[in-house]
Amino acid sequence: MTKMGKRLIIIMGICCLFGISCTSRFKDINIDRSGITDEDLKADNNDHGIRLGIIQQGIYFNYDYGKGKNWPFQMTQNLNADMFSGYMHDAKPLNGGSHNSDYNLQDGWNSAMWSHTYAYIFPQIHHSEDSTRTRFPAFFGITKILKVEVMHRVTDYYGPIVYTHFANPENGYLPDTQEKVYDQFFHELDTAVTVLSEHITKNPQATEFAKFDILLDGRYSSWIKFANSLRMRLAIRIATADPERARSEFCKALDNSWGIFEKESEIVAVSTKKGYSNPLGEINRVWNESYMSASMESILNGYADPRREVYFESCTDKRFEGQFRGIRQGTCFAHNYYRDLSKLTVSQSTDAVLMTAAEVWFLRAEAALRGWTTENAGTCYENGITTSFYQHGIYKIDDYLNSSAIASDFEDTYDSENNIAARCRVSPKWIEEDDKEVKLEKIITQKWLAIFPEGCEAWAEQRRTGYPRLFPVRFNNSRNNCIDTELMIRRLNFPGLLIAENKKQYDMLVKALGGEDNGGTRLWWDTGRNW
Repeated sequence: MTKMGKRLIIIMGICCLFGISCTSRFKDINIDRSGITDEDLKADNNDHGIRLGIIQQGIYFNYDYGKGKNWPFQMTQNLNADMFSGYMHDAKPLNGGSHNSDYNLQDGWNSAMWSHTYAYIFPQIHHSEDSTRTRFPAFFGITKILKVEVMHRVTDYYGPIVYTHFANPENGYLPDTQEKVYDQFFHELDTAVTVLSEHITKNPQATEFAKFDILLDGRYSSWIKFANSLRMRLAIRIATADPERARSEFCKALDNSWGIFEKESEIVAVSTKKGYSNPLGEINRVWNESYMSASMESILNGYADPRREVYFESCTDKRFEGQFRGIRQGTCFAHNYYRDLSKLTVSQSTDAVLMTAAEVWFLRAEAALRGWTTENAGTCYENGITTSFYQHGIYKIDDYLNSSAIASDFEDTYDSENNIAARCRVSPKWIEEDDKEVKLEKIITQKWLAIFPEGCEAWAEQRRTGYPRLFPVRFNNSRNNCIDTELMIRRLNFPGLLIAENKKQYDMLVKALGGEDNGGTRLWWDTGRNW
């Protein structure tokens, strides 16, 4: 057995242990497993800051709870959302070549987002809410924003989740439908903006949280901008599921006097300057398990996009020296011939980006396209591209904005049976005469490029809109053909151990889902239409 194979068996075994102890009984989840002692919380006024530090590290999961720091992220995000979004693929033949890539979904991988969030992060959120609600309004407001940022990623994986009744045995830890969860998200953001606004007004020089802030600059005004920008993201997500609510929430954020992210320097990212290490960097640089996907190759190369050199390294295979080449999902390869293709440039010291100002400009472009605002969709679109380029130190923009280039066909470096014609047929150039569907495709395709490598958000938006047009899997090994090859995977299954350990709660989750518990069932906001 290879060294990689042995490591995966160990990882899977640990995942199963976590599933048994952490995912099946919510009364057990309420036990604090973080390793924090009462003395830790009393020292240096850390009682609230330590908890918020754990939560911040737990979004792009790399909180060290004593069991290792990088493999949880691989299970939580890299082997599902990062791949399903069309961003990345592993060059190693994990599980003999058949696994999530070809929709042979691995429960130990796909339950990680659920088990790690509920066992280690949500309890800290709950404790932080309780301990700051009445006496520490600034910390309470930030807790609310972090709560939404953490948990919207979870519901966007699975659909229904335990949210409003977490830590509530009297109500049997009753799950919420995704519609209910999103409704609560907006209320949480209302609370956060209100309490932070009042705190700034009363204490304009306050900086209590600054030393604990590893996402922004320590200023409460920046956190309100984050809350407003996050509200925009969630409003756009429900654009077809609840159009009027979506429009109302979006405009509430746009009109808020504290503002939203607009400049290229306004980025929400988990900083590596205070002890956090980017787990994707470890997977990429040390394990050699994150490479360019075929869809990314097709679009970046077809556009001659200058961000290509920022995101990826050129091939080390001398046959393709200087080229950027990727791997197609769902090919079931059982070899290591792709190991010299294009790896990511992300390292352990790269900040883990969660939201950018470029994303917000694309949200504004879509809102304008939908008629929610009086802004010009084309102007917002071009601002999104420009902001993304500037974020990465690229200042030559005019040629790209006027480019009529389209994606290139994919030619596999090893197996010509994997070759496929380009699916994405839109160019970067904004053409006012295009119909709104083409315009939407351009907006989402460019947003997809701009928010790399944040696979959770990219996968959610690709499912919602169908854009960018990704390559389908060549082999579809989903159970009972539950996932349509062209429609692609829509969600992750609930953790399998719930069936054995807490069938009642599992049944409640499936009922709230309103469909079969498999990867082909659409989420509430995934309506299958764009208008």
